[in-house]
Amino acid sequence: MESKAQTDELEVLHKEMAENHLGPLWSSIQYLNTVEPMAKPIPYLWKASLIQKFLSRAEELLEVGKGAERRAVFLINPGMEDLQPLGWGGATQTLYVAVQAVKPGEVAPAHRHTTSALRFIMSGSGASGRVEGQKFPFEPGDYLITPGWTWHDHTNDGEETVTWMDCLDTPFTMYLNVCFTEFHPDKQQPLQLPDDYSARRYRGGMVRPVSDRKAQISPLGRYRWDLTQKTLDGMSEFEADPHDGYTVEYINPATGEDADGRIGARMTKLPIGFQGKAHRHVHSNVYYVHAGSGYTVMNGTRFDWEEGDFFAVPAWTWHEHVNASHDSESYLFSVNDLPIMEAFGFEREEELSASDGHQTVHDVFEPLLP
Repeated sequence: MESKAQTDELEVLHKEMAENHLGPLWSSIQYLNTVEPMAKPIPYLWKASLIQKFLSRAEELLEVGKGAERRAVFLINPGMEDLQPLGWGGATQTLYVAVQAVKPGEVAPAHRHTTSALRFIMSGSGASGRVEGQKFPFEPGDYLITPGWTWHDHTNDGEETVTWMDCLDTPFTMYLNVCFTEFHPDKQQPLQLPDDYSARRYRGGMVRPVSDRKAQISPLGRYRWDLTQKTLDGMSEFEADPHDGYTVEYINPATGEDADGRIGARMTKLPIGFQGKAHRHVHSNVYYVHAGSGYTVMNGTRFDWEEGDFFAVPAWTWHEHVNASHDSESYLFSVNDLPIMEAFGFEREEELSASDGHQTVHDVFEPLLP
């Protein structure tokens, strides 16, 4: 047992080492070799009404393409707030999520960057995006990809504001200090292919043109909502997964891997009365409630959600989804960093065995409201 004199001398040693930019492993090894992951982000929920409040104010003050590269309100996880001044404060430790709005007549200028990006169209029609010389229409429920270092811009030729969810792996690329950005000399990149070219080539579903067999970047840039819903309805004829209900993931038809490279994306259908069992995994998720209402229990806290809300499930967080509605299904779009975790061999999953797979609720989350 250390004497008080030894303890005092160790404190002096630690202080002198810190002043010389050195550290004592013997007093910090428990933080470096944790028994299990200790996520910096926390389970959290952002209400649609609060996001829309600030987005509407930004619509009044900013014009896209004239003083604003993009008009988007992004989610900051309270556990990541101290990293925000560095640009790393995302919704999770790897995922940046935002809600973007483009008003009629606006053009979000073309650029490209190292970070991977994707979009899920939330509301409105008449907007479109260009990616690598191809124009994609934006319709609610569509999922669109913008792999790293691909040119992309957006425009709204319709008569109503169009909003969508953005997700990028910005916290990950910023932490590794690998992000490059380039701005196109023209406001919009020139078109090189017919409009909606890839979606028209893949109209038949899970069959691919033989020329795409060796493609690296997904040759399918837009995943239409009607086809996604049709697949989920077909799955609904059978038993639901006890954790994820009926869930599909968007894939690259050339490789079978995740459509957008480093960011995974899924759509979940929770049938009426669904009460999922709890599990946890190393990869983190951010959910957007596309339709319906219900709640998710995360580490014993209940988070009630409804259409338009977002919520984060950090790494190694117990979570279970419930559709509490008696008359409608719920649809949850989600993004994840599973491709990164699998690439490094970090992924692990565990199911809750106690209490028939259900957590004890000890708290109810009180969201911030406008």
